[in-house]
Amino acid sequence: MPLGRAWSVALVGLDGRLVEVEADLGGGLPGIKMIGLPDAGLREAKDRVRSAIRNSGQHWPEDKLTLGLFPANLPKLGSAYDLAIAVAILASAGKVPATRLLGTVLLGELALDGRVREVRGVLPGLLAARKEGIKRAIVPSGTLFEAALVDGLEVYGAARLRDVVAWLEGENALARPEPPTETEPPKGLDLADVVGQPEARWALEVAAAGAHHLLLTGPPGVGKTMLAKRLPGLLPMLSPEESLEVTAVHSINGKLTPKAPLIKVPPFVAPHYSVSEAALIGGGAGIATPGLISRAHRGVLFLDEAAEFGSQRLDSLRTVLEEGEVSIARARGSVCYPARFQLVMATNPCPCAPPRETDCTCSPTERRRYLSRLSGPLLDRVDLRVRLRPMTAMGRQESGEPEPTEVVRKRVLAARDRAAARWSEHGWKTNAEVPGPALHREFALPPTTTALLNRSLERGAVTARGVDRCLRIAWTLADLDDADEPQADHVAAALEFRDRRAA
Repeated sequence: MPLGRAWSVALVGLDGRLVEVEADLGGGLPGIKMIGLPDAGLREAKDRVRSAIRNSGQHWPEDKLTLGLFPANLPKLGSAYDLAIAVAILASAGKVPATRLLGTVLLGELALDGRVREVRGVLPGLLAARKEGIKRAIVPSGTLFEAALVDGLEVYGAARLRDVVAWLEGENALARPEPPTETEPPKGLDLADVVGQPEARWALEVAAAGAHHLLLTGPPGVGKTMLAKRLPGLLPMLSPEESLEVTAVHSINGKLTPKAPLIKVPPFVAPHYSVSEAALIGGGAGIATPGLISRAHRGVLFLDEAAEFGSQRLDSLRTVLEEGEVSIARARGSVCYPARFQLVMATNPCPCAPPRETDCTCSPTERRRYLSRLSGPLLDRVDLRVRLRPMTAMGRQESGEPEPTEVVRKRVLAARDRAAARWSEHGWKTNAEVPGPALHREFALPPTTTALLNRSLERGAVTARGVDRCLRIAWTLADLDDADEPQADHVAAALEFRDRRAA
């Protein structure tokens, strides 16, 4: 009998590889053999597929069956190959014509009764298939809303295996995606709810304008969490390319919903301090899955009670903050996930954390030990550090009502537009993305402007990395002031944000 062929997609991180599924009947005693580095879940596919074919009104071949998944040296994980395997077997047995299979990718897990179940990673899988020249795809009906996000691909949804068989025979039409409906983004929390804390509000605005990392320190109840939760409302909406990046990560995690399949709002992820390192960074057996930092890609990662996370989990973020991605190596291969997020940390100044600092019972050694959980190398990568005071110490807003989010957001967007226009020739969008060499060469500031920064570096008050970050903050302050380039006052203010001892 001729070989039956179908095509599916293997995901290695966010990268997809086209997989050719071959079915060969005959040549020995009845039995099934699968080759091509299948994992345990995929090896069970032969039992799922056998029952699904029989319960779909088709005859299971009694000859020896060899299933090959190629490329043979690429690990195959999960159950998304079930539908392609079933169709390849039926094509090999001559039960369905193979004319429509050419140039068609099939994704879906099969239930024993022939239903096509949903699988994760449909969006990145179809993006990879389109890149390989595939023109058509069949996916589970429940993921049709996700598959429709891929332009230039003819997408069909199948609820049962028998529907796919009938479509291959030209007897029926599979479901097509409905036109996407534009939905209003959810309304975020309003910055006007935060009373007082003018310095922290200003730091939040600067962080939003330049995509800078932020540390908020203060006793309980002063508004650290309230401020952090209002940062996404100040950020611009994601561009179409960024939306696809973020949505692809959430697709692998199975977090997409039909109501809002394309993520347009910067995500906000706030893990509990008991989270494991693998859940935070990414990991798992076989091919590593994305962690919470990847779910926060192009958004905000908020670590409340940051000192309680432990130094190992916090220090694992150091390389990620520099690179904007995380590389995870496992026995079956190494994967790379995007993780370019804004880090916001909030912490108490000491373990007892009384509402008033005068009531603190901690010794100086205990306070140092507590705050030392935030290591020096990690803090060196945090651009803005703000100390919040209790309302009884600061007083209420000096005059008028607090500014709402919309007013502050207009200033943030204007500053971001100025930064994007300045860096457009180099491909950078925010001040936080500009590398240090460019700040010192092409966009070097006059010595009179950076004199205070140079003296602070000589005294050891800031590191070389801290100098670069101060310059990025200074450019953001200049953008907020609608200035062509930072002045000495901007550099001094940036240095004050970095380390109050430096000035």
